[in-house]
Amino acid sequence: MLVLSAPSLLLLVAAALAGTLLDRLLGEPRRWHPLVGFGRCADGVERALRRGAPGHALFNRLRGLLGWLLLVLPAVLAAVWLGRQAWGWLADVALLYLALGARSLQQHGAQVAQDLAAGDLAAARTHVGWLVSRDTSALDEEGVARAAVESILENGNDAVFGTLFWFLLAGGAGAVLYRLANTLDAMWGYRDERRLYFGWAAARIDDLLNLIPARLTALTYAVLGNTRSALSCWRQQSAAWSSPNAGPVLAAGAGALAVRLGGPAIYHGYQEDRPTVGAGDTPTIAHIRAALVLVGRGLWFWLACAGLLAVVMHHA
Repeated sequence: MLVLSAPSLLLLVAAALAGTLLDRLLGEPRRWHPLVGFGRCADGVERALRRGAPGHALFNRLRGLLGWLLLVLPAVLAAVWLGRQAWGWLADVALLYLALGARSLQQHGAQVAQDLAAGDLAAARTHVGWLVSRDTSALDEEGVARAAVESILENGNDAVFGTLFWFLLAGGAGAVLYRLANTLDAMWGYRDERRLYFGWAAARIDDLLNLIPARLTALTYAVLGNTRSALSCWRQQSAAWSSPNAGPVLAAGAGALAVRLGGPAIYHGYQEDRPTVGAGDTPTIAHIRAALVLVGRGLWFWLACAGLLAVVMHHA
């Protein structure tokens, strides 16, 4: 249910704060993480439904849409049901905690920075590989830093701000919808031979769900970073990026941090020549840490803004 009343928004802001604090205190579950189990189910659904690589353009698109519906709709309906129970507020808190990836992002990014600071390039390559889908085996120190900063900025949207946006809009069900759709895009949304048609629906749905959150994320980076540079890079560079949502996020984030991102990267054995975004220096350890600070501050900025809006609505 969409949030329309001030009391409902106040309750969701309180739940958002509680879920965020749980994520900060506990981090991701070490065992039986729902998204890990969901990923295994997604692999099974793909094996059962996809025909060929890439297969028939229309039928594999329809099979991919069917797979998306089979995986996402039951979980969202279950979250709606939980939210309508007498203890629905607690269910919303728990669902946001499971969906939010703020502490995990901070930990992984900090580990890469720590590896580079210690001069352990091999460990840095391994740990940045946990954040990105590109091949990290041949990256130099600058390449590792670039991959880490890009991932922190993008995952700031996917694992933090986008999740929080949909939670504040539709409660626990909104967070579940967004994170599962985002996970399927990460698994199926590549334009390689295997998933060109089968992953079409997952990619398009994720684009739609991120249309507003990605731009709010870009605006957050601009407000909390180098504002003039971020807005300029967003306006001039984002359209060149292949993704309509990653473009604004990365361009504004790079401008906010005064760093240059993009360029060639290897994904699944193929080199992808990506446009350069941002302005300023080449990526370093300092930029990794600055990106983590930017996302962390942005999370509390969002909670403060949501709380202020709820109070204003309540007294209007």
